[in-house]
Amino acid sequence: MNSAALPVPAAAAGDDARPAAPQGPAASSGHALLSQLGGEVAAALSRALEQVTAVATTGKISRQGLLELREQIERARLTGIMGQQIERLASGRVRQAPERVDLTALLRETVTQHRRQALARGIEVRQLLGPAQVMADPALMFTLAEALLAWALEHARARLEMRIELNEWPVYARLLCSFRFLSDEEVDASLVAFGDPPLRTISWRLLEQAARTMELPIRLDEDGVTGRLTIEFPRTVNDPSEVAALRDRADAERMGINSKPLAGSHLLVIAARRETRSLVRDAVRHMGLMIDYVNTVEEAREFCRGGIPHAVLHESALGGERFERLRLDLLAEMPKLAFIELAEDGQGLQTQRVSEREYSRVGRDAIIESLPAALMYELSRPR
Repeated sequence: MNSAALPVPAAAAGDDARPAAPQGPAASSGHALLSQLGGEVAAALSRALEQVTAVATTGKISRQGLLELREQIERARLTGIMGQQIERLASGRVRQAPERVDLTALLRETVTQHRRQALARGIEVRQLLGPAQVMADPALMFTLAEALLAWALEHARARLEMRIELNEWPVYARLLCSFRFLSDEEVDASLVAFGDPPLRTISWRLLEQAARTMELPIRLDEDGVTGRLTIEFPRTVNDPSEVAALRDRADAERMGINSKPLAGSHLLVIAARRETRSLVRDAVRHMGLMIDYVNTVEEAREFCRGGIPHAVLHESALGGERFERLRLDLLAEMPKLAFIELAEDGQGLQTQRVSEREYSRVGRDAIIESLPAALMYELSRPR
């Protein structure tokens, strides 16, 4: 069995061996990572170019072909964004502020966030999640969970199993993720490749780097057909003195600057005017958000069929009955989805109540100052 793991002490070998905490230099050098990043982006764009060439030749493209073209372009874009996130985490600029995080709730919410993507790929996500709370930086935990689902859904063929277990002593939470990365047809056709499996893509590098940044032991094992990931959380909350010590450390680290505080979050902007898009882009440039733009409510609905973002910003002129139907439909699937209205009038950040829920409202003239605050508020407050 091959193992993509950080070194495990020889005395800890065996089925119950705990993966070693990340130490020393990154598993991949900067040159190797850059080469891999370029290779994955080029591969996706090459497939997209083949489809564009076919369209130019025939003058036709099917709906399925258009979806495949969009998927390849989106894959290239996401790969580039992941590369930026890896660089940020590896640079040492991130200042961690550990808090009590409900690992179980976070993972469930992340799975819900990716439900449509899983369904589109015919992947069943089985969740066997025991209760676990850990002390960790919430933003980094969010990045870790997002990277985990992105990586697993990229490679899983049929079913994906997520499990959270608690070790009795010493007490720590263990997150397990397993799936087959080769289908029965591929195995029957003797397509099993020898050597490294196709699991160590850029999404894996991001997951690995996020764990390394948080000093979480991580190990990936594979047998040529099935992959099994293990992440351990040594700072599982079980001792009040441990919580107090971690909070003292967090207070000291808050003195540093945490650049790009919302890195990994996804914002969908519904705006018909090019000027609005430019204003939004300038306002959140420093926050590390992934942003997509659509012109109409109908385009937003179509976009969300491929995956629901974490927040939706819309021009007030595009509100109304159709937008409210979209809002209700999305909230039925993702109850914590954040909505922000960009108003033509008004100053600063305000709140408004719609159907027993409060939403943020930002005045257009104050978008540079107020939109970052609105996003931080909406994406962090409990619902």
